[in-house]
Amino acid sequence: MDLSRRGTISAARAPGARLGRFQRQGTVALLMVMDESDAPDPQVRITSRLIDSLYTEAMLLADEARSYFDDVGRDERVGLEPFARVGFACESLKVTTRIMHIVAWLLTQRAIESGEIPAVAGRRPQRRLGHAQDSDEALVAQLPDAARRLIGASADLYARVKRIDEGSLDEDVPQSPARALMGRLERGLAQGE
Repeated sequence: MDLSRRGTISAARAPGARLGRFQRQGTVALLMVMDESDAPDPQVRITSRLIDSLYTEAMLLADEARSYFDDVGRDERVGLEPFARVGFACESLKVTTRIMHIVAWLLTQRAIESGEIPAVAGRRPQRRLGHAQDSDEALVAQLPDAARRLIGASADLYARVKRIDEGSLDEDVPQSPARALMGRLERGLAQGE
């Protein structure tokens, strides 16, 4: 918006916006009215910092889950009812599946960011975030606290990455020339070794 010398306000009209006009004590102002259907779609920019942060979180969660389900979880599983024991095993597989889908997707994003994979190829269905089954809340409620915490953490991380993945569908942000050059240099140096 621009305030001119005469005291009137002019606005650059956004797509789909409607301008209203009102007067109050000799002042004329324009009011831009937008409803939610007029709002532009949010764009998700996947940066290397975001990728690295999510990757670190996923790898820490993977290590924590492996440690729990291989060691402490075995002892806790013995005390469960037979049906809950089977559910415990299924939920441990779901946690692992979620994490591995996340890691695979993040590695694809890294490859896109470094220029190893074109952005268009990165949006192909086989490069998207894989499907992971939701947990059965009634079954999860019967499991030990540590298992419930890991299941919840993996589901939360998966949901966050899924939102990013779905938000990047329409994105066609050009790759940074500097980042593309860095990727080519890294690949060239790796091949020369």
